[in-house]
Amino acid sequence: MTELPDIGLGTWQNEDPAQCAESVRTALETGYRHIDTAEIYGNEEAVGEGIAQAAVDREEIFLATKVHASSTSLSYDGVIETAHNSLDRLGVEYVDLLYVHWPTGDYDPADTLPAYDELYDEGLIRNVGVSNFEPFNVETALEVLDAPLFANQVEMHPLLQQDALRAHADEHDYTLVAYSPLARGDVFDVPEVVEVAEKHDVSPAQVSLAWLREKGVSTIPKATSEGHIRDNFESLALELDDEDVATIDGIEREDRHLDFDVAPWNE
Repeated sequence: MTELPDIGLGTWQNEDPAQCAESVRTALETGYRHIDTAEIYGNEEAVGEGIAQAAVDREEIFLATKVHASSTSLSYDGVIETAHNSLDRLGVEYVDLLYVHWPTGDYDPADTLPAYDELYDEGLIRNVGVSNFEPFNVETALEVLDAPLFANQVEMHPLLQQDALRAHADEHDYTLVAYSPLARGDVFDVPEVVEVAEKHDVSPAQVSLAWLREKGVSTIPKATSEGHIRDNFESLALELDDEDVATIDGIEREDRHLDFDVAPWNE
């Protein structure tokens, strides 16, 4: 398995093709080496165009996409078909990581996950991942999969610290990938985050991303402007001390941004 970069570019809701391609190109030429997309985002072609435009070899890029039940199907045949279509849209021969986007809809571990094993064995995907899985969902996936489970992508930020998932990932040796790591901008108004940011003379975004890195979590903040792309990337140079980490750990407010009745944490 390949090591996942500490930071990547998220592309959810980056729907304008020209803007999406430009943000991917800018991120890669800034130094990012992880790009995250999904079939349901409707921007895989633009992501592929941005990769093609960047002065970075494909082999240096960790490219991830996802299969979603509502767009096609999470049946065995649906996963195979969607994966091949994603490769065509992205203009690549393989992706470094293919996720099950949600354990919802027609997701059936016994039917869905063998398709991931087949794609893995064929070299069309380099790693298998899941997304929005709770520990009990991961446990079932681990029982069914032959391929190693590489990552679980979940919402995570200082207002949703995911203690149980972090412990589970450590126990079972897979990586957590945080989407919405800036809580959709809410971290800019969290007093504890702002306090640490002012102490280090950096943005609250950098503090949130650095805190997640301290927890062993990779992040995929969405950004479209060059300024935000660069500011997020500069979080890699920020070293939080124990006091900083404890300050953020102590935040008592909890706020989940993406939630609905059939999400696994509501079962």
